[in-house]
Amino acid sequence: MTEKISCFGGIDAGTTGCKITLFGLDGEHLKTYYSEYDSIHTNTAHEIDFSSIRRSILELLCDAIKDYKICCLGVTSFGETFAMLDKDDNVLCSSMLYTDPRGKEQCEELCSIVGCEETTRITGVKPDKMYSIYKIMWLRDNRTDSFRNCDKILLGEDFIVYTLTGERKIDHSLAARTGAFDIANKKWCKEIFDAARVPVELMSECVCTGAYAGKVSDKIKETLGISYDIHVVCGCHDQIAAMIGAGVFESHIAMDGTGTVECIPVVLDKVPENTELYDGGYSVVPFLSDKYACYALSFTGGATLKWFRDTFAEYERDICKNESKNVYAYLDGKSPEEPTDILVLPHFAGAATPYMDTDSKAAFIGITLSTTKYDIYRALMEGTSYEILLNFNKLKSFTGEVKELRATGGGASSDLWLQIKADILDTKICAMSKSETGAVGTAALAAVNMGIYSDIKDAVSKLSAVAKEYYPNAQNAQFYKKQYARYKKLYSAVKSLEGDEL
Repeated sequence: MTEKISCFGGIDAGTTGCKITLFGLDGEHLKTYYSEYDSIHTNTAHEIDFSSIRRSILELLCDAIKDYKICCLGVTSFGETFAMLDKDDNVLCSSMLYTDPRGKEQCEELCSIVGCEETTRITGVKPDKMYSIYKIMWLRDNRTDSFRNCDKILLGEDFIVYTLTGERKIDHSLAARTGAFDIANKKWCKEIFDAARVPVELMSECVCTGAYAGKVSDKIKETLGISYDIHVVCGCHDQIAAMIGAGVFESHIAMDGTGTVECIPVVLDKVPENTELYDGGYSVVPFLSDKYACYALSFTGGATLKWFRDTFAEYERDICKNESKNVYAYLDGKSPEEPTDILVLPHFAGAATPYMDTDSKAAFIGITLSTTKYDIYRALMEGTSYEILLNFNKLKSFTGEVKELRATGGGASSDLWLQIKADILDTKICAMSKSETGAVGTAALAAVNMGIYSDIKDAVSKLSAVAKEYYPNAQNAQFYKKQYARYKKLYSAVKSLEGDEL
């Protein structure tokens, strides 16, 4: 019988599915295992079942250990959403996603006690119903039986860690997504929990990103059918994991994670003293080496191109389906090489930072009879890039100048889009060699903790690297600079039309 290859890896739990990515001890990517699960979206509830997440993780582990001998795993997950478990570890009710509309009244209640500005200063996030503490309070008021029987509250990362090891540990970056974590002192804020009338003892122990959690329990070893130990390491919030995997450790380098939503985290050397940062919806979470990360967001990054594909590109989809081609790559090739003079306000799902206006709508300016759909396709890429520049300029006084952007996610596979970003931001853009930077980041944390690599930078350099660099085209950059001056006025101009009667 052939001896299995020893390896390490990362568990990454998202809102639509989870994956386990494994790497050989030499840093080679071996295999990624993926499983999907359902979430529920109605007008009154956006929910997910943590029992499905637990089941999927264990099924993936069973598949993975058939192929490889895993020595250690890091864990990363999406933020805000939590599970309530009883004393027997049964999931008591479905879990509200951050987009769930419930919790507004509870947010107002907590702010009336602690104060909005004080809560923001302590937690690094402006109070909003999206954060865990307000959803917990909603359950306190509306699911009284479940809340009464609750023995522990766990977010994605510590839920998986607890499932595998029996240890309740959550890292600082994910704890910060609850809206009840003291980011400066790196501990739960008892004042907030007391005001919320939620026992802080329900929460997991707060630990540093990359801290050792423990070995998989005997029960899990029996489930997996193994006799050896698998060590589990606390990873972090998935955006932090992606930053680590992309090698973003200093303030002059930022990450551009382009999936359905576009997240642009930047590194801060300390907690901002000026609370004006939070007025634009920016949030701050603990990062590595006593640094912090600040999140800028666009609700529709890759979603804009998906909308175009589904609405205007039926012909192209049919061609690509018949010829087994990537429809986005095909559309890239059909798009004009030169910049467009079309301005797109890409607020298809409302505006995120720096506006935080969920009622904002998308708009197109400059379309003529000569405009083609491929012009519009390129203009969508330009509009999302203007939005990134807008955020960078807003953050500049807090972060300094960003001189390099590391591109991750599905959008990082488009040469056209990355060149447009380089031109509009007038900044070098780097595409990473591994598309799964979140898995790279959490696997690197595990490998460092177990002594496979000397430090996190060494680990990331072995697992991923910059695959391609894009530099600004001076002529295009000059054109876009003038267009951006117009773009900055677009939100206010469109907003001024809202409410006008026909």
